Amino acid sequence: MLRISNLKKSFNIGTENETTIFQDFSLNIKNQETTAILGANGCGKSTLFNIISGVVSCDNGHIELETKDGIVCFDKMKEHERASYVSRVHQNPSMGVSPTLTILENMALADKKCTRFGFKKLINKNRIDFYKTVLKSLDLGLENKLQTKVRFLSGGQRQSLSLLMSTMKKPELLLLDEHTAALDPKTSKVVMEKTMELVKKYKITTIMISHNIRDAIKYSDKIIMLQNGKVVLDVKSNKISENELVEIYNNQNFRSIIR
Repeated sequence: MLRISNLKKSFNIGTENETTIFQDFSLNIKNQETTAILGANGCGKSTLFNIISGVVSCDNGHIELETKDGIVCFDKMKEHERASYVSRVHQNPSMGVSPTLTILENMALADKKCTRFGFKKLINKNRIDFYKTVLKSLDLGLENKLQTKVRFLSGGQRQSLSLLMSTMKKPELLLLDEHTAALDPKTSKVVMEKTMELVKKYKITTIMISHNIRDAIKYSDKIIMLQNGKVVLDVKSNKISENELVEIYNNQNFRSIIR
């Protein structure tokens, strides 16, 4: 379980532009569940992801992750230390890959995540067949393009590769930061289905930021909605309809709903 307790985060402290995003914010995410987080721009979704992953530090609060090795406290861990437990797929298809490197080199980088290595010894030839097998699961033919630089791939191919790389080491927690928002509807569906296939296969606890209400219901176990840094909706995905969720999403003055 991911436990976030009494989180506080403000920006531009002490200036006329001081903004408080979270004030005594708490949230629990169950192991092996997929939780969709909804909310208007500025409600705190991306800030929450940045705090969990260590990109941004919180002013106060605690973050604990229950792992197979026990409970890990993130409070004093830096971003690169948290990377042993957390993977993130960004909205921009190029952020999770190295466009100037080949598909093979990208796969090797993901394979060596959180280990020390020299670039000259990046590729282990004994792992190439494994990379091909993993890539073949995408059904995109990338296993036959190992020497192709990633910058020549389509957005959907890059995002699929990024997804594969982020789950290769079977992280304890996967953060999906609107990872299909930049894709066309057909490609988005393919990437979402492949995402859930990998999540279920590796039993990864997953948090998904989305503005797509239909996807939020279809692909998650639980839906959380944020408003002004607070949880205003906490409901099982199978306990709410798309129409209900649209109505709640569009209403800025509703009372908290916890089911």
